Amino acid sequence: MSSPIDPDLASLVGLRTVKGGHYAQYRGSEASLNRVMMALEGISKALVQTAAGPETLLVAVVETVRTHLDAEWVLFALADGQLSGTEPRHLIANGDGEILAFEGVTIATPPTGLPDPVLNRLNDVLRGEVTVLHAPIVDDHHVHVPVELDGAVVGGLSAWTSGDRRGDPSDLTVLRILAGQATVALVNSSLFLQAQQRAEELAERNDELVQTQRELSAVQRYALLSAERARIARELHDSVGQTVLSAGLQMELCRGEVSPAGADHLEKAVRLSRDAMEHLRGAIFTLTQPSEPSSSIADTLEELRGLHMPPGVETSVSVRGRVRELPGDVQHAVLRIVGESLVNAALHADPSRVAVTLEYNSEGVRLRVDDDGIGDPSVLRSVLRSAERGDIAQGRSRGLANMASRAFEHHGSFSIRRSRLGGVRIAASVPSPAEERP
Repeated sequence: MSSPIDPDLASLVGLRTVKGGHYAQYRGSEASLNRVMMALEGISKALVQTAAGPETLLVAVVETVRTHLDAEWVLFALADGQLSGTEPRHLIANGDGEILAFEGVTIATPPTGLPDPVLNRLNDVLRGEVTVLHAPIVDDHHVHVPVELDGAVVGGLSAWTSGDRRGDPSDLTVLRILAGQATVALVNSSLFLQAQQRAEELAERNDELVQTQRELSAVQRYALLSAERARIARELHDSVGQTVLSAGLQMELCRGEVSPAGADHLEKAVRLSRDAMEHLRGAIFTLTQPSEPSSSIADTLEELRGLHMPPGVETSVSVRGRVRELPGDVQHAVLRIVGESLVNAALHADPSRVAVTLEYNSEGVRLRVDDDGIGDPSVLRSVLRSAERGDIAQGRSRGLANMASRAFEHHGSFSIRRSRLGGVRIAASVPSPAEERP
């Protein structure tokens, strides 16, 4: 009895049955089988080279063929117009493993000294004259298989041997496996490289977007500060300036009605009012001059502190956590809340110390404005409730209501409580959109 062997296995080992009388034949095929196993190992090594790029992959394939057949020449080539964008397009190696032609890479060497059969086969494949090469070829010293993809011939894989090494069906099977797998792996490698390129382009675009966002944030901070400066300048001009001018005018009118003893004091008061008016004009001029955009939100907070707090008040700004760019509307809400808190503290709390703290966390930002003034948190909370009901329409209550509404519009929180400094703490949290969080 003999046991049939699978046709593919038979082509690899060179046996059709395992009769006892074929033991010598089996021993004679052992060398061929060993070569096949080594070739399969080479195939495995070649196929895991995808991430290293097409060049490494094709070198591994050609080297596997050369080693398996002990070939003098090996050619792998893609027809012009096939697998567009895939490089290298062809590769030729001699029996020493030297690369003689390598298209599309920096180590290319002019293909000089090629035997006519190799050069003719290369030209045929490159020109697309592969119709005559659809069928595999195996003879004493030449093996060829078409390179196919999706049923179409896209190139060819050929090898030439000499001396005692002759081709056999197992060699054809090895080359067919290598050709098919190399083509698929070549496509995958090309796709991998394209994906890498797209990833690099996306990373570059993302960097540009981040930079643009930073520039936009700086512009928004600059616009907010400019509006604050303009508002303060307008208030100084329209209210404080007019009041100082009126006081000076009233003193001028009193010149003829005071005693000689009081004339000197009146003159000093008039001079002081004029000096005050000059200082006001200087301050208004300074406030209306354009300034450089602040480089960070911390710088903007420092400028707000300088704009709103009297010179004699000790103030500090602290930024904690991993600083990142905030969306424009979130940044605007945070700065407005801080600005309004500083105005309230300066006008109503009579503080000697004010501390601003901005903390970045995984959800967004939290801010606190603490003072050591005379404010009562319970009274301010009552005023806020009245403003939210519409009972009070002006003054400090409106500022409190504005701060609370800015936080609530962003699904945040707002609270008024006793500060550790002894006065009032204005606290708010403003979350960032989910896609902006770290």
